[in-house]
Amino acid sequence: MSKFNITPFTLNVWDLMHKPGEMRERQLDLVVPEKLGEGLVAVQTGSVLETDVRLEALHDGILVTAEVAGTASGICGRCLKDIDLPVRVEFAELFAYSRDEAFDFEVQNDHVDLEPLIRDAVVLALPFQPVCRPDCPGLDPVTGERLEDLPDRAPQQNLDSRWSALAGLLDSSESAGSEASTDLSATADTATEGETTPGGHVPETEKS
Repeated sequence: MSKFNITPFTLNVWDLMHKPGEMRERQLDLVVPEKLGEGLVAVQTGSVLETDVRLEALHDGILVTAEVAGTASGICGRCLKDIDLPVRVEFAELFAYSRDEAFDFEVQNDHVDLEPLIRDAVVLALPFQPVCRPDCPGLDPVTGERLEDLPDRAPQQNLDSRWSALAGLLDSSESAGSEASTDLSATADTATEGETTPGGHVPETEKS
């Protein structure tokens, strides 16, 4: 059995054990020993997590309910600006008195260890693609400048080079269609000017 280490994340529950119905509440300011998260934002080492814990004694263990609040810092996924995001998570877990396959955690040396629970809850709550604001315009694809710093710049439509051949065919097709339309119009005008009635007579409207 691995050695049990006492840390700020471990809480002594000796006074609650085997006393169903007893409850204790604790408020903790936990300093993060290692960075939580590996994405664009993370709860950095040394950050403080404000934690409200309720410990309830049951027949088979200690039920831990916790609310954790902190701040994650990193960069915006669109414009790469430095950002800070609030993080709030909740969880409830039963720490069994004895090792049992039905439970993932157990009371060890009269303590419950909250660190793995807090770590998992916080990391899963971090956004995969964080943004500084919902409508962040991002970066200019050509210059790499932040578009929010260039409010007067008109949006540019950059055609993917892989579609350039099709674009050329489209332009040729439109040009050919325009020329054909012009030829048809000219033919129709010529036919109208030379139209006669049966017998070779020009319509009265054209005589006038």
